[in-house]
Amino acid sequence: MTDARLPGDDDTAFIAAARSNDAGQFALITEPYRRELQVHCYRMLANYEDAQDMTQETFLRVWNKRQSFKGHAALRTWLYRIATNACLDFLEKRNGRTPVPAELPGAGSEVQYLQPYPDRMLPEDPQESVVARETVELAFIVTVQHLPPRQRAVFILRDVLGWPAPKAADVLDLTVASVTSALQRARVTMREQLPGRRLDWRRPATHELSDDERDVVKSYIDAHERNDVEGLMALLRDDLRFTMLPDPGTLVVTAKDAMDGWVSSGLFQRGYDDWRCIATTVNRMPAAALYLRAPDDPEHRLFTIAVLHIVDGKIAELTGFDARDKPWLDLPATL
Repeated sequence: MTDARLPGDDDTAFIAAARSNDAGQFALITEPYRRELQVHCYRMLANYEDAQDMTQETFLRVWNKRQSFKGHAALRTWLYRIATNACLDFLEKRNGRTPVPAELPGAGSEVQYLQPYPDRMLPEDPQESVVARETVELAFIVTVQHLPPRQRAVFILRDVLGWPAPKAADVLDLTVASVTSALQRARVTMREQLPGRRLDWRRPATHELSDDERDVVKSYIDAHERNDVEGLMALLRDDLRFTMLPDPGTLVVTAKDAMDGWVSSGLFQRGYDDWRCIATTVNRMPAAALYLRAPDDPEHRLFTIAVLHIVDGKIAELTGFDARDKPWLDLPATL
């Protein structure tokens, strides 16, 4: 890789640490990049635990390849190259086991390995690595999964991170023409699958929830805790898209279908009628963590997390995840 640039402070320090095999200094230099690399891996993989693993794999590869870094490209660029290749290697194995469908009928549908991303693990420094809300929302992450792996990498590097074509081509060992062609195809897919969404991924965007979103989450929690079926129905758009992961085949496209399914499955019946909920956020989206108290259990225990996409004051998409045994969500296990 070659950039027309002078080595920066991190580059020079990294080269010195590599030559001296100073593991402590190596960690000090590379650790500030961990969160943004993990978000990059998450966009590639859609699974928080896999993203953690591939970030760790990236740092292992960086240490093993440390002597090969000469400072011709920025350290950050070099790290992204290694992280991207680690993800591509992983996807080659995973996609052989779990084919990704060609169609995308709704948020979360068929991407059974999708996991939410805890907001506390997003990069903190807005000057260095702003994470636009639109590029970590579940619908975006799911849509990206339907791009072939290399096309996915091109799209993320070019349209999300804003890298020029020659730099992305260098990272992926492709020609500029190949990168340009892959990006054009990826943009078509993104526009087709995210109708009505803002597609200017690099434009600064607010990270805060709107008053509408906060109000809907509050009403959703209130209705759930009171077992108010009609109250929940009133919060759902008629064209609701609902998915409960990791169970496949739970997508429905009407609010009535969703409610009929919840009621027929025993929701709000004995054993599933004592709920407490807390408001939270994941993927920069409003969410509610749902706690269920079973008969004869003194405590409410974390059960699911419902992630909501809210449009004009109503829930347009509801993606539910099994939240048990996921300490990285940073939610209390009991209430």
